[in-house]
Amino acid sequence: MMKFLFCLLFLIPLCLMNLFWLVQFIFFALSFILLLNFSFNHSFMYISYGLGFDLLSFALVLLSFWVCSLMILASEKIFKSDNYSGLFLLVMIVLLVSLYLTFSSMNMFVFYLFFEISLVPTLMLIVGWGYQPERIEAGMYLLFYTLLVSLPMMIAIFYYYETWCTLEFFLMNNSLNIFIYLCTIGVFLVKMPMFFVHLWLPKAHVEAPVSGSMILAGVMLKLGGYGLLRVMKLFIEVGLKINFIFVVISLVGGFFVSLICIRQSDVKSLIAYSSVAHMGLALGGIMSLNIWGAWGALVMMVAHGLCSSGLFCLANISYERIGSRSLYLSKGLLNIIPSLSLWWFLLCSSNMAAPPSLNLLGEIMLINSLVGYNSFNMLFLSLMSFFSAVYSLFLYSFSQHGQFYSGMYSVYQGMFREYMLLFLHWVPLNIMILKGEYLTLWI
Repeated sequence: MMKFLFCLLFLIPLCLMNLFWLVQFIFFALSFILLLNFSFNHSFMYISYGLGFDLLSFALVLLSFWVCSLMILASEKIFKSDNYSGLFLLVMIVLLVSLYLTFSSMNMFVFYLFFEISLVPTLMLIVGWGYQPERIEAGMYLLFYTLLVSLPMMIAIFYYYETWCTLEFFLMNNSLNIFIYLCTIGVFLVKMPMFFVHLWLPKAHVEAPVSGSMILAGVMLKLGGYGLLRVMKLFIEVGLKINFIFVVISLVGGFFVSLICIRQSDVKSLIAYSSVAHMGLALGGIMSLNIWGAWGALVMMVAHGLCSSGLFCLANISYERIGSRSLYLSKGLLNIIPSLSLWWFLLCSSNMAAPPSLNLLGEIMLINSLVGYNSFNMLFLSLMSFFSAVYSLFLYSFSQHGQFYSGMYSVYQGMFREYMLLFLHWVPLNIMILKGEYLTLWI
């Protein structure tokens, strides 16, 4: 466990030397070394210094390493223009260390501490390297939404320690206190984000640079799901009484957000709102308190992390050529960059849960879970599945077809780096379904 942490800490001098290609190579190497340590066990393994892996934390740590590797690959513009690129790499390593410690911690306070620390580098990415004047406002949205609900969780942690004299996840018992339940899960609901507390997400995505969008969609939203899966066993009796409220909000909200997606003219905004709909489905699965929901939420989080991150890369590739993210200006891309249209199609089809993507496996599991919870959920599940296809096809057809606005284009094909970037998003997303049973080992 500590070998990965020390490896990341010793990468810091390389940031100051601005050897971004070497840092990226080491990130990829760490991802593959982590795969060799694959955890086949449902209980914690590789335990050292209060850190440990079970399959849930292993999957999300691997996703963090992979997405951070791809973030450097996507941010070549920062390194070419020398836009504080050394500081950018430093922020990236601090972010990865905080995510690694968040996902692998077995102590609730350490988990909470690094959960909050991961907010700071994300804020620096948005405010420092964002390219819109509203990025300060987006950063404030992100900061204050999270801080407002994280303070009640700190009070809940004090309550846990007074009650059980321990904060180890596997030593804590059931709690019947509904107020402590709401205080604990509030911060995770904002991070997911649940409908009603989701407004920071589209704002942050639209203002963030491509690396900020990738880490937000790929990993930061998963912090909420991970936290809920970890603490939900403490609140089973309370959850049986009031979780139906969260299930209803997530399903009805997911349907409304799907309708909002169809009305978006900004590509990044559309992808951000689709994230809210997908994570709403995962939230409903977790709140249904059955095994299908827990499995489905994990699969959906991994699948969404790769798929949504890939879509943001595509949006950025188009933005670098066109100079605008508006769907009204970026029409007819099929005529100009036809080889990129294949990647648009592949990632949009994965976003709408077409086979053989991992999203399909996640949706099947979550539909099982939610229909088993209450058969009336079928109505909103069918609407969400239908409109998921609608906005994905809308994004593809509106951007690729139509008469292009010729005044805005510098016409050339994609670069090898960009195809490599998209390939490394799409292939794991569609290969992992062949071994989908491994993602159901952890309960």
